[in-house]
Amino acid sequence: MSGAGEDRLNDGLDVFALDAGLWNSSVDYVAGWREASRAADRLNRALLAAGLELSRVRAVADADANGRGVVRLAGWPAAVEQLAVLLEDATGDAGGGS
Repeated sequence: MSGAGEDRLNDGLDVFALDAGLWNSSVDYVAGWREASRAADRLNRALLAAGLELSRVRAVADADANGRGVVRLAGWPAAVEQLAVLLEDATGDAGGGS
């Protein structure tokens, strides 16, 4: 499974850019997407190492309307809650304090 999400196997986590229909042919979206893809792949490897399943939560590479890379987190609520608990445990923050 890559950060780009090419292997979406009908798991319901399909993520599409809301502004995809507004893209401009003069903007280089590929460069931003490549940067986002590398970051999403790294995050997906970390999610796997933490014991999370990419069919439940994963990073997805995208580019915004200006061609900047964007990484979106897509997941089922229970899996996102599990990720939040892991992050809280790692940071010692129980509940998202400021």
